[in-house]
Amino acid sequence: MRDRWDEDGEFDAQVERFAAGRPARRPRRSRRSRRRKLTAEERAYRIARRRANAKLAFLTHLVSYLAVCTFLLFVAGFRPAFITALGWGIGLVIHYFGALVAPGLREHFIESEVQREVRANVTRERRSIEDRHARALEQLSAAIAHEIRNPITAAKSLVQQMGEDPTSNNSISYANVALEELDRVERSISHLLRYAREEELDMSEVRLAEVVDSALESFRDRLSRSGVVLEREVDSEATMLGDPEKLRRILINLIGNALDALDDSETPDPHVSIMVGENLARTEVWARVRDNGPGIDAEALLKIFSPFYTSKENGTGLGLAISKKLVDAHGGSIEATSTLGSGVEFVLTFPKRNEAAPAPPQGVV
Repeated sequence: MRDRWDEDGEFDAQVERFAAGRPARRPRRSRRSRRRKLTAEERAYRIARRRANAKLAFLTHLVSYLAVCTFLLFVAGFRPAFITALGWGIGLVIHYFGALVAPGLREHFIESEVQREVRANVTRERRSIEDRHARALEQLSAAIAHEIRNPITAAKSLVQQMGEDPTSNNSISYANVALEELDRVERSISHLLRYAREEELDMSEVRLAEVVDSALESFRDRLSRSGVVLEREVDSEATMLGDPEKLRRILINLIGNALDALDDSETPDPHVSIMVGENLARTEVWARVRDNGPGIDAEALLKIFSPFYTSKENGTGLGLAISKKLVDAHGGSIEATSTLGSGVEFVLTFPKRNEAAPAPPQGVV
């Protein structure tokens, strides 16, 4: 009741200051509200207490009404008692409505308005998502058509030339080029199916450092032939819940892209740096893959995770898109930073426990 009295007293004081032509003061905050915010249980208790006080006040009013009317009936007679009961009864009904009915109606109206606003916001958000998906589907369809149409057109042209002169000495070379183009189409479709397919994760406790070592094993011969200096730095075991094979595919793609960039640019003194660690709170693990190649310009950096975007002559443009999809499936994130002439750095961040991912089978360590 003290809180309610403070609010009403402050309101009356503001009215008096306004009537006197003086500027209104800022409302005072109670000491309790200045100390800390109320918890949900405390707010619920305060609301329940106010409702109980309102009911108790109405019952007190009702008992007083009945007592006075009964007293007048025996002392002054029926007519005075009836007039008093009628006049006072109007106030009693108003009190009942304001104390017991109005709060319920207010909550009902508020809930109706909130639901209406939520439905409107959900509808707008759904339309926005549908529009984004439609635009993404249009872009993906155009990319697929472009990626597949060009090799098929080239192969068709070569086959037509072979049909015009089957005995030509160039027929064998034409056939080989046509097969290469069709292989490119097959590879693109294979990558596209992998990108579109929802792959199940075989979750278990894995050490990210071991996944890095397994991925590097695939490039041992290439690293020795190319002369690329590999720098590996592991700060901790970086244990997480994940699919080791999917994580290995992500790292193989990133390391392979770094080696391709170094080979294509013929970078002097090529280096690839791989680092693994945990955040200070030990809730996330991270891995960095960095090279000292030619780098990527800012415009291209915004597109590298888009399907079919590639700067490689024979690339499908789905490697990084698939990698990002696998990272997202683990509840993680992948970011790329680059400066022209200073190489590219990819940063993978994973939660140690992904609540959205399926739990590992019992007994798996």
